[in-house]
Amino acid sequence: MTSQSTLAIEATGLVKVFGDTRAVDGVDLAVRSGSVYGVLGPNGAGKTTTIRMLATLIRPDGGSARVLGHDIVQEPGAVRRAVSLTGQLASVDEDLTGRENLILLGRLLGLRRNAAKTRAAELLEAFGLAEAAGRMVKNYSGGMRRRLDVAASIVVTPQLMFLDEPTTGLDPRSRNQVWGIIRALVAEGTTILLCTQYLEEADQLADGIAVIDHGKVIAEGTPGQLKASVGTGALHVRLLDPEQRPQAEQLIGRALGAVHLEPDLAALSVQCSDAGRAAEAVAELSRSGIGVADFSLGQPSLDEVFLALTGHPAENDSDQQPDAIAEEQPA
Repeated sequence: MTSQSTLAIEATGLVKVFGDTRAVDGVDLAVRSGSVYGVLGPNGAGKTTTIRMLATLIRPDGGSARVLGHDIVQEPGAVRRAVSLTGQLASVDEDLTGRENLILLGRLLGLRRNAAKTRAAELLEAFGLAEAAGRMVKNYSGGMRRRLDVAASIVVTPQLMFLDEPTTGLDPRSRNQVWGIIRALVAEGTTILLCTQYLEEADQLADGIAVIDHGKVIAEGTPGQLKASVGTGALHVRLLDPEQRPQAEQLIGRALGAVHLEPDLAALSVQCSDAGRAAEAVAELSRSGIGVADFSLGQPSLDEVFLALTGHPAENDSDQQPDAIAEEQPA
């Protein structure tokens, strides 16, 4: 059992209700200090509402939570002084330059003018924005804005950082840059609560993961533990011709059971721990004239874990309602 002194976040039975909707329905979390903890789920699962409660932006309707040892209802000021929140949308001023944004935030956070300038220069260099420091933010690319937004969150390095879908809408290169920044922050001792619907992101970054669906935590563990919970292995196949996937799905399904269709239109996978049966299924594809680009037998992906746990993919699920947070005032 993790001792309370090593926990950056300890939440028990958190509830938030909007009208007839229980956006968060009894969430328990225990986040170890100095770790990246992923909160995984589709849009509308309750991730953002949970973060906003823990960051003291909205009051819970039930349950309790302590952040860095402070009660989120009784001591909101102490929580806010020790944490930072980077949401899904950039919070910087588009009509200021990147340098001006960081200097302004430094001054607002109590730094003297020279210290604020020095800190801004350090962050712009570290985040690869030094050459664009004098340009107005409205002329930045999406990836540059996101990096500036994360930089703005650590002008004064927080003990705990809430990241709410920090790479949404970014291209793969910019996403990898943000991942590198997150790893560097954790290496320096910052705890990060990462909300994401990108399974690969959670797999890459998180030490522990809570899977949330319909406002409830439905599974919790390390990425390896969650993968092991739904099967000891999976056969992954990528075809030469995406148009042959329906035929491949039928053949593999008859041999091994229910097939999961990957976002890549040429790829599919199926739970299977028997190497011999997997090899025979791949051989059957070849005998049927279906070209195979590559295949592998290994642990199931987090995508398959989520599908097994919830019955639907992690990406935007049409049956979910978005987190209803617009009308709620800060605590």
